[in-house]
Amino acid sequence: MSILDLDDIDRSILSELQKDGRVTNVELARRVGISAPPCLRRVRRLEEMGFVRGYYAQLEPALLGWSISFYALIGLDSQKGSVLDEFERLVAEWPETRECTMIRGGEDFLLRLMARDAEHQNRLTRDLIEVPHVVRVQTFQTIRKSCERAGVPF
Repeated sequence: MSILDLDDIDRSILSELQKDGRVTNVELARRVGISAPPCLRRVRRLEEMGFVRGYYAQLEPALLGWSISFYALIGLDSQKGSVLDEFERLVAEWPETRECTMIRGGEDFLLRLMARDAEHQNRLTRDLIEVPHVVRVQTFQTIRKSCERAGVPF
């Protein structure tokens, strides 16, 4: 199933849910121009089909003590499936890991991590250097975000 198999109402539902995952079914139905019972059926169908992966609250990291966000560009000594899988499993266990993305180009992975302070960031960087098969680590600390969007464009 792909986006091409969805009608305009399904697309509108997805767009509205992406903007506000806490919207009530009655309000969602009003926004997309249908009654509440078929709207709820459509939402459940979209969830079952995997178009909606979950709902969450977007939190303010700095207020919760996570003042540093940074990226790490990781190069491995091998691209064997077992080496890639091992690396992904290991960094996925770290609570500071927010994203782990395999990339094409000069390196193998791009990580987005959170740290409480500079000392914590330095420890995470040292920990990355010590991971088996890691041969290069380059970090980039974020200064500010001028644009942040969740989801996909509609």
